[in-house]
Amino acid sequence: MTDNRSPESTAKHAGISGNPPTAGAIPGIVGIGLLGCGNVGGALVELLETEGEDISARTGISPNVRLIGVKNSAKPRPKAVRAEVLTENLMSVIEDARVDVVIELMGGVEPAGTLILEALRRGKPVVTANKELMATRGAELSRAAEQAGVDLLYEAAVGGAIPIIRPLRESLAGERMERLMGIVNGTTNFMLTCMSDDALTYSEALVAAQESGLAEADPSADVDGHDAAAKVAILASIAFGGEVGVERVYREGISQLSPVDIAYARRLGFEVKLLAVAERTHSDDAGVVDIAVRVHPAMVPRSHPLALVRGAFNAVFIEGGAVGELMLYGRGAGGRPTAGAVLGDLIDAVRNLRSGSCGTSGTSSPIRIRPMDDLCSQYYLSMEVLDRPGVLAAVAEVFGRHSVSIRVMEQVGLADEARLVFLTHVAREADVQATMAELDCLEVVERMGGMLRVVSAGEATEEGGWRT
Repeated sequence: MTDNRSPESTAKHAGISGNPPTAGAIPGIVGIGLLGCGNVGGALVELLETEGEDISARTGISPNVRLIGVKNSAKPRPKAVRAEVLTENLMSVIEDARVDVVIELMGGVEPAGTLILEALRRGKPVVTANKELMATRGAELSRAAEQAGVDLLYEAAVGGAIPIIRPLRESLAGERMERLMGIVNGTTNFMLTCMSDDALTYSEALVAAQESGLAEADPSADVDGHDAAAKVAILASIAFGGEVGVERVYREGISQLSPVDIAYARRLGFEVKLLAVAERTHSDDAGVVDIAVRVHPAMVPRSHPLALVRGAFNAVFIEGGAVGELMLYGRGAGGRPTAGAVLGDLIDAVRNLRSGSCGTSGTSSPIRIRPMDDLCSQYYLSMEVLDRPGVLAAVAEVFGRHSVSIRVMEQVGLADEARLVFLTHVAREADVQATMAELDCLEVVERMGGMLRVVSAGEATEEGGWRT
């Protein structure tokens, strides 16, 4: 990327700080303005204090926290957070001449978005961990950063300590990306591990997650898939070079999953995971790329590396035309791991600032989002039916009417009822949904159970579709 900053902006940052020759102008020292000092912000300040000398020795950079903008300066903070640097005037952090780089860890779309835009306008690089903001206004903020000629870095917005943004933007920049598939929410993966290993119900697993400090009192952002949807929107935008807003991501959560369905999945050789998926489905001669972007529970074969990701860990599985398959794995949340990712971005931003350059934000390519109805996958379906002659024939007739072919069927007796479990051949999403709707209206069907899409390793799909 070329240096688009004004001569005044370039001159100001040539020595990192535009101050008179005070501590802020000592070579190597960089002034930090921090917005937000919660779990990650507090961990970052502690990391800078305890590891400061080592960071300086390894990188030649000595970050110095000048101001910390918070909503409530009286709230208890870690010992490393000095009271004299706290302010409730958030804009003053941006305006302070001693601040060279702004780090935003507040979360939410506003006022974070306005503050970041103002920092960029003033020629100050920004580091953020704000997935919600980047998923909804990432394209706008990236354009503002490019126009200002400074960095907007957000490695910590997806996957906590796992390096995924930088590899996609840099190491794999020339790769024809085919698919990203990942476990990007530690709370739900912890819950699903409990439901699988310990046969807990959804409610019991949620309590366990809350008692472990992994789930909030209101867990909807995690269990309904909102958090994962924001993260996969960011990853899809980078991997495929287009603008993918979170509102365009198909989303299902895990609240409808039952231990029975998870147990059947295990018997069939699968683990149930909440997957975030972004994949190429078609590219035309005009360069328009069709992609599918979605979040939903899925059955993952135990032979797949993602099936081995347990507890609160995250992983992203990448498939590219040249690199083949690779997986990035690690702690996807937590104050100190996420602070480590923020620190890495900070060092990159300072190095670029010193050299008068900035990292690339990538290109914006025309993309189309394929509707979920076009998905082609194998499916797991279960239902409870009356245990009497002719029921199976009636159910099979519905499958056939909608061109959904049954691969495996199992029947389990339940007193006067029976549970039917089906694994289909590859079928179209719209056809499976129509099958379920008609089955739900059958007199012999007492209750429809779970429906899970199945990750298929290399199985052919129908023309125009794609595999889960």
